[in-house]
Amino acid sequence: MIEVLRAGLCDLVMDLGRPGLGAFGVPAGGAADSAALAAANRLVGNDEAAAGLEITLSGPSLWFPQGGVVALTGARFAATRSNGAALAWNETLVLAAGETLSLDQATAGCRCWLAWRGGLAVPQVMGSRSTFLPAGFGGHQGRALRTGDELASGTSAGAVRLLRARPPFSERDAPLRVVAGPQAGQFDDAGLVAFFSGNYRVGAASDRRGLRLSGPAVTHARAELPSQGVLPGAVQVPPDGQPIILGWDGPVTGGYPVIAGVIAADVPKLAQLRPGDAVRFATIALETARSLAAGQWEVEERDD
Repeated sequence: MIEVLRAGLCDLVMDLGRPGLGAFGVPAGGAADSAALAAANRLVGNDEAAAGLEITLSGPSLWFPQGGVVALTGARFAATRSNGAALAWNETLVLAAGETLSLDQATAGCRCWLAWRGGLAVPQVMGSRSTFLPAGFGGHQGRALRTGDELASGTSAGAVRLLRARPPFSERDAPLRVVAGPQAGQFDDAGLVAFFSGNYRVGAASDRRGLRLSGPAVTHARAELPSQGVLPGAVQVPPDGQPIILGWDGPVTGGYPVIAGVIAADVPKLAQLRPGDAVRFATIALETARSLAAGQWEVEERDD
């Protein structure tokens, strides 16, 4: 068992999600950066799809009465273990029985992922252990962790290997690369200029459903639209002209015009945007977007 001594701001059990259920109104969800969670799982000897924790902005304090093997990837947090030593990121960590891990504020970025050997043994719902907060199912009782919760880990086999991971390079201040959306033609010149030359800020109301931006208003014809399928990274423009980038738990259909879509290679960057962060957009050709793959994590043996 792992006991939550102090819950963080929003600690969610996540795996790689439940794709293929959009026709039933269920988004794929899962970890906001699936590659980062997969890398954490590899570091502890799990299958890449094992369930771990997605931790946002301020983390929990966790007690491991029987010890264990864990790894942290993603944004770095102020974090220590029982002896006061700082926690290492992107490598295998072996915990003694009775150790506590304490994660405080994120020092940069927004989210990190914690995997431990054996994965989290929570029930599968629709083929996934991921939490879906809007509907209250999956994960640990369909909600974020609370102080006093106890989590069970699954079983594991094989020897523990001490590994280190190198995350892909990401230029933090680079604009988000987008391709034209299906309703891009409905936006007038002023609206397009505002969108592509404007500086936006991530709003405080942003969450896993979507990143709400504030900045120059994007004008459009405001024609009435039938609902259409949408995916994470779609940039909708509601009547007030303030763009919304749909997130991992966002709706599978929407009626606002979609001016652009963040390319798949840049969607992991959305996971690290926090309230107040600046956002800019740059358009690229669809063929170029298709040729770009998300950066790959490299996992290797440690020499220490």
